[in-house]
Amino acid sequence: MIKEDILSRNNKKAKDVRVLLSDKDIFYVNLMSSPGAGKTSILLRLIPELSKKYKIGVIEADIDSEKDALTIEDKTDAKVIQMHTGGACHITCQMSLEALNALGTDGLDIIFLENIGNLVCPAEFDTGADMNLVLLSLPEGDDKPLKYPLMFEVADAVAITKADVSPIFDFSIDNARENIRKRNSSAEIFFTSAKQNEGITELLQYIENKAAKKIQGI
Repeated sequence: MIKEDILSRNNKKAKDVRVLLSDKDIFYVNLMSSPGAGKTSILLRLIPELSKKYKIGVIEADIDSEKDALTIEDKTDAKVIQMHTGGACHITCQMSLEALNALGTDGLDIIFLENIGNLVCPAEFDTGADMNLVLLSLPEGDDKPLKYPLMFEVADAVAITKADVSPIFDFSIDNARENIRKRNSSAEIFFTSAKQNEGITELLQYIENKAAKKIQGI
């Protein structure tokens, strides 16, 4: 089938990305969520802390606009590039590789790919990342892991975001955890608010521990 052939070629290209980044001891994080779940806001909390120990790069993927890239560039010390997908709703590994080469990986320790806001297509394509970090914002509802299973199946960690608006929405943390566990028994789960800096320390420590193992060759 055509789809299977595309995915097969993509998976082969993912090996090229992993070899490139492994040779340079770079930890690569694929950040995925629906639009507006708080990807950029989370990065604005994580990057300044990670930058105290590591050199950070960010690939901002959008169909159009440079808003998020300019925000990250203005408010952090990270090395940033903007990638436009030309209408595509996901990032293939070839696009990932091209973006990494355009960013320039020399001297970097951790690279974040802020993927297209979409709970469907990005989960289908391996980007060559070491970690898939998925955000589930509280306003979206606690049933999303059931409706978009693959996204949560490929997650290494899930951050439930926008905890500060919990009094307004009918969202059950227990139901969200249970629904995530139905799709993924091992993903780490964090309850966060970028606005109030809630849960960010725990998420930061998790990422840093994972990154250190690769960067330091542990």
